[in-house]
Amino acid sequence: MLENILLLPVETQIFYAVLGFSWTVYLWEAYLSYRQRRIYRTTTHVPQELGKIMDPETFEKSRLYQLDKSNFSFWSGLYSETEGTLILLLGGIPFLWHVAGSVTARFGFSPDYEITQSLLFLTLATLFSAITGLPWSLYNTFVIEEKHGFNQQTLGFFLKDAVKKFVVTQCILLPVTSLLLYIIKIGGDYFFIYAWLFTLVVSLVLVTIYADYIAPLFDKFTPLPDGELKTAIEDMAKSISFPLTKLYVVEGSKRSSHSNAYFYGFFKNKRIVLFDTLLEDYSPLNKAGEPQPGQPERDETPSEPITKPKNKKQGCNNAEILAVLGHELGHWKLGHTVKNIVISQMNSFLCFSLFAVLIGRRELFVAFGFTESQPTLIGLMIIFQFIFSPYNELLSFCLTVLSRRFEFQADAFARDWLFSMWHYSHPPLLERLRALGNVKQD
Repeated sequence: MLENILLLPVETQIFYAVLGFSWTVYLWEAYLSYRQRRIYRTTTHVPQELGKIMDPETFEKSRLYQLDKSNFSFWSGLYSETEGTLILLLGGIPFLWHVAGSVTARFGFSPDYEITQSLLFLTLATLFSAITGLPWSLYNTFVIEEKHGFNQQTLGFFLKDAVKKFVVTQCILLPVTSLLLYIIKIGGDYFFIYAWLFTLVVSLVLVTIYADYIAPLFDKFTPLPDGELKTAIEDMAKSISFPLTKLYVVEGSKRSSHSNAYFYGFFKNKRIVLFDTLLEDYSPLNKAGEPQPGQPERDETPSEPITKPKNKKQGCNNAEILAVLGHELGHWKLGHTVKNIVISQMNSFLCFSLFAVLIGRRELFVAFGFTESQPTLIGLMIIFQFIFSPYNELLSFCLTVLSRRFEFQADAFARDWLFSMWHYSHPPLLERLRALGNVKQD
């Protein structure tokens, strides 16, 4: 059989190698997910390490939620892999390219206007992706998240938000893509250096402006009011010389009851953003019901375990919020953010360098149905998405291992360590507690 494969034209070998690798990765991840679902089904009691901070009812809710998410991930992943395979087998990419060319031709643009055709192709491709992904997103939001009490969106809000995201994405994606294609066209022998520098500048600009100009298009940001929490956060930032300039609360509760916190900014201009669902004293989800008479008071003493009563409010108290931020600021203090940026840019430069070597190989285009032309945008898709796929999977795994190392220094694995090792860049709670326990014993 191997001999027969080797007798095939090189472009055919490339095509089936890409398909074969894609399905190999999918089946591997499906196997890992299957192992993990067995853990979700059989682990029905609170692990010893969680006994003091999680009651059986909360643990059961979490277990069932993760089980539903895993089942959903299996079916959505199977659909995505099948859809991608059919697109390749049926020539979906060259078909969409010709459709874009036909439309631009009607407006008087000849095939020489490759960038114009590329932008229309990109718009149609992202529109197709948005439409085919919409049912899955609807099911995830209004069935799974709703079932487990996390969804806060109405259907109207969801659809309006989806349209807004698509429009904003196009407003950023199309100009950036057109400039990148233009740089590649006129860059000469060293175009890959200019292309890499351009993407570096774009990424830094987007990181800088996202929270100030893009995120407010979707969510409301307000300064954290003066008080005990704000003072405590500022004091903690000063203690590690973190150049904090602003503290914001974002209205995440209109979408979900999930919580989050992050910081952004460069050099001496750092900002911290807290989701309102993270803050016990500010979460709108708590306004529906205030503490009833006789409800036990929270023990704020940091030196003692925090036992969460069953009627606990949404969000965290001040001590818990400081613990969350202490973890995030630890990444900054240890230089993890800078290291990740450096690694990302080194990888980007390497990929553009290899792209410069491969872009002239006609057989790569022929393998995916482009026998008469070699469009630059299609070359970027073929090389970065398909040809680099083995490298991308290996890199992703290595970065996951590195991220886990950033989360804690000692290696500790959950019972299903193989699934956890492959997927979790942030180790699960149980692993973190076990790792802390090992450090304490040492």
